[in-house]
Amino acid sequence: MAQQGFTDSVVEQAALAWLEALGFAVAHGPEIAPGELAAERDDYGQVVLHRRLRDALARLNPDLPPEALDEAFRRLTRPESADLVANNRALHRMLVDGVNVEYRRTDGTIAGAQARVIDFDDPDANDWLAVNLVQARSFAEMLENAIKRYQNRAIEAAQVIEELIELAKEMRAADRRGEQLGLSEEEIAFYDALEVNDSAVRVLGEPTLRTIAREVVEAVRNNTTIDWTIKESVRARLRVLVKRILRKYGYPPDKQEKATQTVLQQAELLCANVL
Repeated sequence: MAQQGFTDSVVEQAALAWLEALGFAVAHGPEIAPGELAAERDDYGQVVLHRRLRDALARLNPDLPPEALDEAFRRLTRPESADLVANNRALHRMLVDGVNVEYRRTDGTIAGAQARVIDFDDPDANDWLAVNLVQARSFAEMLENAIKRYQNRAIEAAQVIEELIELAKEMRAADRRGEQLGLSEEEIAFYDALEVNDSAVRVLGEPTLRTIAREVVEAVRNNTTIDWTIKESVRARLRVLVKRILRKYGYPPDKQEKATQTVLQQAELLCANVL
């Protein structure tokens, strides 16, 4: 049974509802995955949603020519350093200050400009999107965010309390879902990774999906180590085991690869909890 209180597996749902109420568009990760009708990624290793980024650059920089926008896109999506910290700092600067680009004017001279990535003057002009990968948030992070907003005078104390009370209500309601299914926090997270809302998957029935989730959790527990995320051999073995479990219980063949990828991503997100 899931433990009472706030859990990672339910906070994400509440956070998404909260963000949606603030004006964010919300997308379910598997729905925009490679191969889907609404796919926004070419492969599972693609972090940036390319089309949305290109659209934003064009919308926020109407005076820049296509070659300048292409250069901005390249600099945002292709790190120039092998140092992760340096790359993070460089990306932060570009998000805040804009991307330095050069382009050739019609008279042949070279011009420089800064391509905006975020419109800080008109927040509504941005494309705010929250993607539900599976379940991966913590109440501590949400609380810290609310306190920071209060400290920055973005919201009043009464609003902080009101938002946290509403968040707590939503989280408790979501937590009961795990209890009703008889699944632990980890199991409900992997249960959701199986795309239980898909009609082709739902026909398997909750008992079968619960069994799959439990066996997947056991497989993850038995095949993860401290450094498993960087060992391709371990990931490959876990991939084989997950696919074997899915086939064993008749999971739709055309959805097995995507489910396997999502399960592996979820395993990485919850690695600290399953070790």
